Amino acid sequence: MSATADHAEERTNPAARLGFQPGQVVQEIGYDDDVDQELREAIEEIIGSELVDEDYDDVADAVMLWFREDDGDLTDALVDAIALIDEGSPVWLMTPKTGRDGYVEPSDINEAAQTAGLSQTKSISAGKDWSGSRLVTPKAAAKKR
Repeated sequence: MSATADHAEERTNPAARLGFQPGQVVQEIGYDDDVDQELREAIEEIIGSELVDEDYDDVADAVMLWFREDDGDLTDALVDAIALIDEGSPVWLMTPKTGRDGYVEPSDINEAAQTAGLSQTKSISAGKDWSGSRLVTPKAAAKKR
């Protein structure tokens, strides 16, 4: 695929914008009936395997955390998520878009991320009903700049 085609795919395919690579292990937390199945399938196509669930007992390359306002404490969920990955690996926080059931305020995301020791590096529209926030440890965020 050409570089131009790669960029075009990144604009039209939210999964491509998440930055996952073939062979990566992506752990999914917070799965429920309301998650974006197309996004999940596109990620699985990119990494070449199924997403692993909350019971996975090894270190993952990334975490995808589906979180809704009534899912409990976001800071606790983020702290739990970073315990499952190596330093520098991303946590993709997926939250319902504005006006959707379970919407989480951006200020709440920012506060929870900072409290958990994470920095937000990127936000995307991750589908019809979901927004994605890429969160990393500050040391990893500094290396990325």
